[in-house]
Amino acid sequence: MVHHIVMWKFKPEIQESEKPNLKKEMAKNLKNLVGKVPGLLTVEFVDEPLSSSTHDIALVTTLEKAEDVAVYGSHPEHVKVADLYVRPYVTERACLDYE
Repeated sequence: MVHHIVMWKFKPEIQESEKPNLKKEMAKNLKNLVGKVPGLLTVEFVDEPLSSSTHDIALVTTLEKAEDVAVYGSHPEHVKVADLYVRPYVTERACLDYE
């Protein structure tokens, strides 16, 4: 089993009033990838980090095997969700994958 963790900060131009709805849409659409992307077992979206955190939001996924990380990253459904609901609003991406 492989864990794939991605963290982001919101772009500076994103207003505080916009963030709750953006987080809701990100979470819903990312979680909906389970069952659509081969090897993707679980998705957790972290939208209320502690104040000690360096990033605003995080995605924590579990995949069957290490090769599934690349499958997930290039899968058309994932690319669509990332392009519509995540990438336009975030910056400073950090990623960690581990078994």
